[in-house]
Amino acid sequence: MPGPLKTVRGIADLVPHGLIVKYVVASVFRVTWGFFLAVLAAVPLGLAAGWYRRAEMALNPILQILRPISPLAWIPIAILWFGVGDLAAVFLIFVGCFLPLLLAVISAVQGVPAVYINAGRNFGLSPIALMRRILFPAIVPRLMTGLRITLGIAWLVVVAAEMIAVNSGLGFLIVDARNAGNRYDLVVAGMVIIGVVGLLLDNAVHSLERASAFRWGFEEKA
Repeated sequence: MPGPLKTVRGIADLVPHGLIVKYVVASVFRVTWGFFLAVLAAVPLGLAAGWYRRAEMALNPILQILRPISPLAWIPIAILWFGVGDLAAVFLIFVGCFLPLLLAVISAVQGVPAVYINAGRNFGLSPIALMRRILFPAIVPRLMTGLRITLGIAWLVVVAAEMIAVNSGLGFLIVDARNAGNRYDLVVAGMVIIGVVGLLLDNAVHSLERASAFRWGFEEKA
């Protein structure tokens, strides 16, 4: 097991070749697209399923069947459909993020106090205005928490996907270093880089979460 000094030297070996930047950019690119597509699909569907009881009853059996399936179990199907490349990794990230985020949005909608909804209806708000002015602002704090957790899942999935489905990225760096022989300093270096980038992404979403909480609290007082 390489020590800290040897690991630092391994990271230094990657710098002159530009591999750190190249692999980090490749991983962040895949996470961004997979996460964005999951948000684009899960948030509207979660709002509808949480708002309409029949929609939630129709979706729930399917969700409960798919939810226990690990995103990594989809790797053979992803490669079959999209081949070895970015699309397969993006698909795996989408699968890993979609269901947890969908369930988080449904739970957030169903957790909105009924008094908020009734107050909006008493003021004569239309269904669209009720969703825009009452429902969505009320779920923002829990939605941001769900986004933060889901982004962590996306970062976990991309590393595993890159070990199998692509030939670049931080996950590929770890596998390639292992296959190179005794370069376990690069293996640990890749793990350290993954942790640092994951921390930076989490801090970014946490900052956005605090900003949204402040904005919601300000509007609520106003």
